[in-house]
Amino acid sequence: MTTTAELLKGAAELFPDEVVTQAHVRHLDLPYGAGRFALITLDNGLDHTKPTTFGPQSLANLNVAIDQVEKEAADGEIVGVGITGKPFIFAVGADLKGVELLKKHEDALAIGKGGHDVFKRLSALAVPTFAYYNGAAMGGGVEVGLHCSYRTVSKALPAFSLPEVFLGLVPGWGGCVLLPNLIGADRAVSVIIENSLNQNKQLKGQQVYDLGIADAIFEGADFLEQSLLWTASVLKGDVEVVRAELDRGDAWDQAVARGKAIADGKVHGAAPAAYRALDIIAKAKNGDLRQGFDAEDQALADLIMGGELRSGIYAFNLVQKRAKRPAGAPDKNLARPVTKVGVVGAGLMASQLALLFARRLEVPVVLTDIDQARIDKGVEYVHGEIDKLLLKGRVNQDKANRLKGLVSGVLDKADGFADADFVIEAVFEEMSVKQQVFAEVEAVAPAHAILATNTSSLSVSEMASKLKHPERVVGFHFFNPVAILPLLEIVRGEKTDDASLATAFSVAKSLKKTAVLCKDAPAFVVNRILTRFMGEIQNVIDEGTPVDVAEKAIEPLGLPMSPLVLLELVGPAIGLHVSETLNGAFPERFKVSPNLKAVVDAGKRGFYVYSAENPAAPELDPEVAALLQQGDTVLTEQQVRDRVLDAVAQEIGLMLEEGVVAEAQDIDLCLITGAGWPFHLGGITPYLDREGVSERVNGKKFLAPGVASVPA
Repeated sequence: MTTTAELLKGAAELFPDEVVTQAHVRHLDLPYGAGRFALITLDNGLDHTKPTTFGPQSLANLNVAIDQVEKEAADGEIVGVGITGKPFIFAVGADLKGVELLKKHEDALAIGKGGHDVFKRLSALAVPTFAYYNGAAMGGGVEVGLHCSYRTVSKALPAFSLPEVFLGLVPGWGGCVLLPNLIGADRAVSVIIENSLNQNKQLKGQQVYDLGIADAIFEGADFLEQSLLWTASVLKGDVEVVRAELDRGDAWDQAVARGKAIADGKVHGAAPAAYRALDIIAKAKNGDLRQGFDAEDQALADLIMGGELRSGIYAFNLVQKRAKRPAGAPDKNLARPVTKVGVVGAGLMASQLALLFARRLEVPVVLTDIDQARIDKGVEYVHGEIDKLLLKGRVNQDKANRLKGLVSGVLDKADGFADADFVIEAVFEEMSVKQQVFAEVEAVAPAHAILATNTSSLSVSEMASKLKHPERVVGFHFFNPVAILPLLEIVRGEKTDDASLATAFSVAKSLKKTAVLCKDAPAFVVNRILTRFMGEIQNVIDEGTPVDVAEKAIEPLGLPMSPLVLLELVGPAIGLHVSETLNGAFPERFKVSPNLKAVVDAGKRGFYVYSAENPAAPELDPEVAALLQQGDTVLTEQQVRDRVLDAVAQEIGLMLEEGVVAEAQDIDLCLITGAGWPFHLGGITPYLDREGVSERVNGKKFLAPGVASVPA
């Protein structure tokens, strides 16, 4: 029979680049005469900002530490064992760098079993075990604590989650089994399914305690000291931990059903991870841990060898790595300092930008517009949003006052922009209007000032063409809502110089945005792809396919919302404007839908109406239905899906040929961070490759083997 040590030794060969975590054991005498105690600290030896992960060698090191404390516990030398992390970080789970290299199902199964075998030993010790969540804990970091007898959590803990479903896995080292058996199925479904599918929502320390995951909560400053005092009280019997009795009847089944409804609403059956996790939670109802752990092992191995997980890891790497090193960005040393920002316009988008610049750069921000009333309204909006941050505890009173003091408005651009280093326009999407605005700004702004445009589709080069210094004009395209969506498309015009571009990237980094360099091409990246995508949906509707069939055809992709709901979010008028722009550039591929134009002309805000009784089930607006003029060509859902995916694959292929971005990876990064496309798709190109669409349309895949798939 293979031992845990042998299993991990074999698996370690598959993880050549593992950042190894050490498990240091030290002994201390607990207060109140409670006895001698062993404390295991997880530490990967890097600086305190780097996460601690579990690969095979790291698990082996923890296994050796448990060997030591197991003997000490059996010999009566210690009264308990604790496990904690280095400052600010407990542990953040499996080493994904190694997981993506696995080629065989049996190797993936060994990783699942190895983690289980090590973690289970904590619950099997002859003495009570304690997990002290002192900092960020995710995935396996959460699960190792679930195997302990008791848990404490720091109030300062910033992030706690089981994010596996978000990536295309299941919590496979005990999470699907132990968490529902600790806090009940309904709360476990919220953590494992709902939070994961809600863009990997993180819990704070107080929430971890309120859910019952932790038995005690302490301030961050002296967290470990207070945890050890509490531990001593528990061991001496002065503190009794009482947990609520679990409902293992209908409530358990209802919780699983709720989880399935959440998964259906988010991924529409297109991604298997959530459903595999729910199956395990359902089976955990009987409390049989061994059966549950075996099910986790199988699910983990199956999903590791599946396309969803590979796409999830690919997407994770894009967001965590490529986003920090934008392809094609110039030397950062060329960037000029920005000590004041001007915003042309004071509407909603301009006001959101002013708030973002003030919060992130903490420099003066000046708004201008065509009249004082608009300016006052814009400044009032920013101040109101800062007050909301104050009420939520996101800023203190002093910070709120300082931020408000940074944002002002003036009617005269000369008064506002004479000493501005960076001026961004957010005015009406009309070329002549934007050219006039830039001419006015150039006349009063310093010679070094960057002139940025938030245009969503117009040519940056044409916008700069009438200026004396077009080299300082750059596209700076945000996505709405500005505070939430991370993407910033930075567009280089024909004459944009390196210093201006470097300054734009520097500002983007300070704004904490994911910046992607784009060529000055119609609609850049996200809007071009989405317009082609939604354009094909509108085309098949115009030709005669019922609206509901066209919408349902896309459900297997598991997108965050249907195409027509997305159109409503963007705004039909904006969608029409972008389609008209692209029709002007590429009339053979981009049509202007007469039905969309009719909806815009009628002043409708979307295709659907929503009832108060069931807002999640919109119905086609009867007034919109009356406007629709359709042909007699009716397609099936499969035919619609094939047509839409073929169109998207064609457009991406053309964009890459044109050099709109450096690589397909940038297309995916844009869709993930700018349009909320799910990790399980990897953006879009891994899905198109996996489904054979890329080769059908372009004759080749977008990505090399192993990039978002099982290595050859």
